[in-house]
Amino acid sequence: MEIANLVDAGPLIGWLNASDQWHQWAIETLSAVHGPLHTTEIVLGEACWHLGGNTQPVHALLGLVRVGAIQLVHPWPGHLERTQELMMKYERMDAADASLVMLSEIHRSARIITTDRRDFTIYRRFGRQRLPVVLPPA
Repeated sequence: MEIANLVDAGPLIGWLNASDQWHQWAIETLSAVHGPLHTTEIVLGEACWHLGGNTQPVHALLGLVRVGAIQLVHPWPGHLERTQELMMKYERMDAADASLVMLSEIHRSARIITTDRRDFTIYRRFGRQRLPVVLPPA
């Protein structure tokens, strides 16, 4: 499977929450992507939680998954060991972030679309390689 764009929870939240600080950036950035966005179930769950449970934005997000605009990648259990290695290396890294970093090691040309400048500019893949990230302007 060819994956060009991995998306973190922040852009998904911004895309569907008009009051989010990254709303306009998320709309522009995600609308410019050709082909489906890819993410993991844990990232999707994080986005749903932040969007507010059983709300219209959550149903809109799940609808995007249902129609294939957002496709779920299932890295576990096959790559759980690498996910844990990353989490042990970076004290602040949660399982959602680790799932995206680990997938960027498998899909080397994939970009990670995120609003999390603080963490994704520090994380490295393959030990020392910067992640190919798409971030909002500083």
